[in-house]
Order: sequence, then C-alpha cells, then structure tokens
Amino acid sequence: MNFHFSLAARYLFGRKLRTFLTTVAVVFGVLVIFGMNILLPTMLQAFQSSLMAAADQVDASLARTTGEGFSPDVAARVAGVEGVRVSAGFLIRNLNLPADYLDHDPARSDTIGALTLVGLEPEAARTVRSYPVAEGRFLQGGDTQAAVVTRSLAQALGLGVGDALVLPTAAGEAGLTIVGLLPERKIPGNEEVLLTLADAQRLVAQPGLINRVEANYATADVARRAEIQASLLAAVGPGYAVGGLGSGADLFASLKLGQAAMNLFGFLALFMGAFIIFNTFRTVVAERRRDIGLLRAVGASRRTIIGLILIEGLLQGIVGTAVGMGLGYLLGLGVIRAMGPIGQEYLHLNFGDPVVSPALVVMTIVLGLGATLLAGLLPAVSASRVTPLEALRPTAATAVRQAVGVGAIVGGVMVLLGVLALLTGNIAFTGLGGLLFLIGLVLVTPALVGPFARTFGALAVLAFARQGTGVLAQGNLTRQPSRAAVTASATMIGLAIIVAVGGVATSLTGGFLAMVRSSLGSDYLFLPPAIAVWGNNVGAGPELAERLRAVDGVGAVSTLRYAAARVLEPAPVSGKGAGAPLSLLGIDPVLYQAVAGMVFEAGTPEAAFGALGQPGARAIIANGPFAAALGLRVGDELLLETAAGPQRYSLVAIANDYLNAKIVTAYISQDNLAADYNKTEDVMLQLNLAPGANAAQVEPALLAILADYPQFKMASGDDYYEENKQLFDATFAMFYVLVAVLALPSLIALLNTLAIGVIERTREIGMLRAVGATQSQVRRMVLVEALLLAGLGTAFGLLGGLYLGYVMVQGLSFGGFSVDYSFPLAGLVVAVAVGLLFGVAAALLPARQAARLEIVRALRYE
Repeated sequence: MNFHFSLAARYLFGRKLRTFLTTVAVVFGVLVIFGMNILLPTMLQAFQSSLMAAADQVDASLARTTGEGFSPDVAARVAGVEGVRVSAGFLIRNLNLPADYLDHDPARSDTIGALTLVGLEPEAARTVRSYPVAEGRFLQGGDTQAAVVTRSLAQALGLGVGDALVLPTAAGEAGLTIVGLLPERKIPGNEEVLLTLADAQRLVAQPGLINRVEANYATADVARRAEIQASLLAAVGPGYAVGGLGSGADLFASLKLGQAAMNLFGFLALFMGAFIIFNTFRTVVAERRRDIGLLRAVGASRRTIIGLILIEGLLQGIVGTAVGMGLGYLLGLGVIRAMGPIGQEYLHLNFGDPVVSPALVVMTIVLGLGATLLAGLLPAVSASRVTPLEALRPTAATAVRQAVGVGAIVGGVMVLLGVLALLTGNIAFTGLGGLLFLIGLVLVTPALVGPFARTFGALAVLAFARQGTGVLAQGNLTRQPSRAAVTASATMIGLAIIVAVGGVATSLTGGFLAMVRSSLGSDYLFLPPAIAVWGNNVGAGPELAERLRAVDGVGAVSTLRYAAARVLEPAPVSGKGAGAPLSLLGIDPVLYQAVAGMVFEAGTPEAAFGALGQPGARAIIANGPFAAALGLRVGDELLLETAAGPQRYSLVAIANDYLNAKIVTAYISQDNLAADYNKTEDVMLQLNLAPGANAAQVEPALLAILADYPQFKMASGDDYYEENKQLFDATFAMFYVLVAVLALPSLIALLNTLAIGVIERTREIGMLRAVGATQSQVRRMVLVEALLLAGLGTAFGLLGGLYLGYVMVQGLSFGGFSVDYSFPLAGLVVAVAVGLLFGVAAALLPARQAARLEIVRALRYE
C-alpha cells in the first residue's frame, strides 16, 4: 500500500497542472452539489414559513387538552421527534380589558375589548413563523418590558415605536415599550402583543411554564406527516392534542408544489456535480493509456494499476471535496444574501441562515469521493486489460470507430426511449425519459463528431485556408471523437438546463398571466387580506354587493363565497382514503361570466356555467389539482359532505382560475352553497363599470362604501395585473439565479477539459511547432477547435433543453397545473450566444498555453 501511495504522490506532484485541473473539477462538482442543496432547503423553508404565516398556520400546534400550562421540557421532546424540522414553545393568554381601559372615553364604543399576550423566545419563534417587521425591530433575547404589536393595533391606540403600552396583568399594571410594528392583522381574532417568554411568564403568573408548542415538519409527504404526528403524540404522552395544517388542507398543495420545484433543482445539482467530476476524471485517466502501458511494461500488475488510479482519485477527491464544500457554503450564503432584498420586497420571503443538514454533508462526501473513484476505476480497469505492447502503440482508428459505434447504438436507444416516455402520459416514466435522453445524447455525440466537424469545419477551412489551421482543427476532432464528445458534453449539459428553465419560465409566465387576465380582468377588485386562504377572511353580507350595484356608472358586480367541504367519494387516486378537504367556492354563473372567466381543460364554459345555473341541479366545476388528485373526468359523480348531509354533485367541467390555480378547489352555484352549507358571505368581489362610465367619478363613491368594510382593499384590474407580473418576474429572477448556479460551473468545466486536452497533446503540438507551425497558427488551431466543440455542445444543449423543458411543463400538467408549452425563443438566443462565446473565451488560456510551448521540451514530454 505504501508503494501505491508513493507512486500516486509522485505522479500527482510531477504533473502539477494536470493534478490541479482535475482537482478543480472535483471542487466545481462538489460546489454545485453542496451549494445548491444548501440554497434550496433555505428557500423552501422561507417559502413554507411565509405561506403558512399568511394563513396563520403551522404544521403542528400542541397543547394540553385542558389548555393549562406545562413544562418547557415538552418542547424539547417535540424537537427531538424525527421529522420535526423546527419547533418553539409559547405562552399565550387572552387578556380581557375593562371598559374604556384603552381610550378612557365612556362616550366612545370600545373598539378593542381584549388582547392576546404571546410570550416567545425570539430566535426559536422566528424559525416556525414569519414575523415581518414593518417598522422598528423584532424582539431580542435580552429584552425586558418590550413589546411588538401590529400596525392596526398601534393605529387604533394612537401609538408608535418608542411609545408605552400599559396593560393590566397579574403583577399589576405593566408598561411595555413598543419596539416594533408588524403589518396589519390579516385574520379574525384578538390583536396580539408579542413579548419575551420571561416577561409573559412574569406578567401572567406562570413562572417556568408554556402552554403551546408549535412545530413545522421536514416533509410534505402525506403518509410521512401522519407518522410524524403519531410519533409526536407518543413522545409527549397522554393529555395532549395536536392541531395544525392537515395533510389535505388548502395550503398543502402549495407546499408540495414548492417542494417539488426545489427537489427538481436538487436533482439537477446532483446530476451536474457528478457529471463534472466523472467527465473530467474519466478524460484524464483515459488519456494516460500510454503511462499505464509503460507501468505494465516494467512489471506492474493489473491490481497495481487499479490501486494506483484509485489512490490518486482518493487523494484528489479528499482535497477537492473539502475545498468544494467550503466554497459551496460561501456560494449558498452569497446567493441567499443577494436574493434577500428581492424576496422580501416582492415575495415577502425572509431567508434565514443557510440550512446545512448532516445528511447533506454525508451525501456530498460520498458523491465527491464516489464519483471521482468511479470515474477513474472504469477506464483504469479497461486500460489494465490491455497488453503493454498494445498500450504503447498509438490507438488504432478502427478501435476508435468500433467503440464509437457501440456507444452510438446504446445512446440512440436511450434517446428513443426518452422520446417514447413522453407518450406514456406517466410522470414517473417522463422524468426517467428526460434522464435517458440526456445520457443518450452524451453517448451518441462521439458518432456525430465526425459529420459535425466535416460539415462546419469546412467553413473554418475556408476561413483559414492560407494558414491551414482549419484543416488541423477539423482533423483533431475527427481523429479523437471520444475526447471531443467529452469536452462538448460539458457545454451541452449547462446549456440544456438554461434552455429547459427558460422554456418553463416562458410557459408559466404566459399561461398564468393569461389566467390572470381571464379570471381577474375586471375593472375593479375588492380583495380580502389573504388571497386563496379563504377560510381565514372575514367577508361581507350580500348588502355590500347591492350597494355597489346601486352606484351610478357601475355595471356588473360578481362575488365569491367560500365553504370548507370534504369529498366522501371518490377516494383520491393515491389510495389514502376518502374524506379529503376541499375548498369550495360559490359563484353566480351569469354575473361571474360578466366580469371574469376560467381556463377550461375539459368541458366548455357554455355547458358548465349553464349547468351551474339550472335550478335544483347540483353541478360542480373542479380545478386541475382537484381533478388530478382524484383522477376525475367530466361526467363523474362526487359525494360531498354538507351541513345538510351527504349530497351528490355532477362534474361538468375541469377549469382553473388564477387565485386557486394551486389549491384543491371546486366551484358550485351560490344557491347550492347557501342550501348545502348555509354560506352567504362574500369573501371577494369583482366589478365592471358600465359602458361610457367615468372611472374618476365612480371611484370616490366606491371608496366611500368600502370605508364601512375595512377588510377589503380596492384595486384596479390593470394595477393588479401589473403587480402579479412583477411578482412573476421577481420569482423567475430567483430561479434564473439558480440556473446560473447550475450552468456556470458546467461551462467552466469546458475550460477545464480544453486545458487538459492541450496538456495531453503537448507532444503533438511540439511536433507541429518543429515542422514550422507558428505560435499564431497553433493558437488559432486551438481556438477553431474550441469553437467547433462549443458549436457541437450548443447544438445538443439546445436539443436537450427543449426536451427537458417540455418534460417539466408536462409534469406540471400531470399534477393538475395545465400550462401550454411556449417555445423559449429568447432562451435559445441567449443559450447560443453563451455557448459559442464562452467556448471561445474558455479556449483563450489553453490556446495561449499551447502557443508558448517550447519545442524541445514539448517533444520530450512523456
């Protein structure tokens, strides 16, 4: 073993540049894996916290069945349950106030008769809930007699940051200094006063106690969440109950969608990182065929050769993995900090510290070392089987052609299977087909190097006819197609990701903005505080809509009403059982069509809205996620649990609107909603002006009416469209950052493989210089060769990217988010420019290095 280490160390130190370049490949691969998989959980955690905070939800809220306090040790037991991502303990007490206590004015009606004191540990609490501070600051661990309140409470009391809030407590009147303001409270209930846990325990005479533990889970899988909740109850013992976000609640679909998107990027990061390591190291080992032949000629055994390669790979893998993890952490931290302002301004996401899990550390080490060892093992085993005499000879052209032919056949079969997978309509097969398609392109590339080089190389031959460098570049590619294919594949993978995400972004933006225009294209919208989380909003009675209709210049007014329902039949296609929660919206079929619309996947608007409007008929329109979850088709019967008992509804269409595109939702008539669920409360209104009406004259009257209903905010349809467009732009700006993180290292890998190629051809370049080639000719030869390689990689990158983008959009459709694929023309133009320009830029350093080789030293190389 000492002999192997000694030999490996001599080789590595004797060829420092080659060792550096191959180690850099490991660094970049690990950087992508570690950096992306730090960044993605951090983004997912922010998304989950923001989304659930908007609905005032957490995954689990644990309390005693009696409501009394308990020891903080219970919170520690909750935190120790496997699958609980974060948890925090709270002490929450309602505080009823004496009459006129806050305003001290008997002549005025009390607007605030009770408050809720919330004692918390600031750092722990912010891991389970989002507390966006609008003014001032949030609580800190060392604060005493400090409070954070909402703006709505501060305005009602005429207070601001720095003012004192005096409250009656068990310890007598307590003065709390307001240090921060949160946005207005969005859900019904008492206004909250946040203070440190120690202060709350003192003020309500509950020293050392809490009365609630809130927790968020680390998974969106329904079955796994049920297991975590069972484990949680087992850990705390009898006498406790758990409430929180149910597995089929409205928000759950959004959480699963966000997690699916992050998992996709995580998979691409793993594939990209392993590919960079494997590709580069395989190239280096394959190019050492002559070295291995020399070792075999002086008596080295096959085991010695394999052991040597593995030890070299292990040493480079250890160094590269360690450096890559450090740089990956800095990358993740830097991207999080850079995206923080965008996330807060447009998406209301507060990114925390980078999330580094032990599983990620182990996985990164395994992949960093495993991919390196595997990349070296395969060609080493192949080379060790070659006799010393055969290894010392130049590689025969026939052997190259034979290897290329086998690879092309296998690659062609994979490409065909990938295309056929699209036709199955199965998301699992489609995803596997995307992977097969990419691998197939990598394998088939060597067979196409020759035709590609001859076709496009002819242009280089004409451009550089006098110097002859075009002929040399073309010959270099066709003589070693495997080496050319390996280099081009680095560009291919990077550009494929750019084009794929560009296609998804174009499709989603176009599809959802069209849906915004269709479903929210009215002149004015009367919006509740929390869009789509309808159950947490306080609406208005029918009289609000009637008052709006009475305003001169107002045309049609349509309203949405909400009820929580459960589906008794059919059961979800997952087989998890019936009883799935359903967000049910009531519409007036005639008025709704006058101000809004839906995007229909199955059925027609005329038939669907006509069926909803038939007296006595129970018709229902399902949105895409609902239909996908239950495998519904037009004509199916659904049994819903209602206040009047189970009722059967007939499915007349599958259609989506923008507000409920990612929520399990169905639409029925408002008459049926009133009859079956006793709900007549309008949670959102849409209004169109009458033809010829002057908006400037109508708006003051609308705002005057709305003053009696402060839970609604009036917005024009055009303004709301632009606001959502900015939201989409900001969202995809963040995804483009992720794409850059994925694609840039693969493009840099092109520089790496080109530099390695120049090193391996040192002797060949020396011979060219010896027979009269000038430095400019050598430099131009390498540049032309790089341009041809970049062109090959770009061509296949565009093809692979279009396929992957289509697969991603189809995957959304399988999940119920029907979006038409939009051809990403802008993405293609950017990808072509990036591929070709970066290919040339990557060749500048190797070309300069090749041109400056000393002839005698180059001829003596190895």
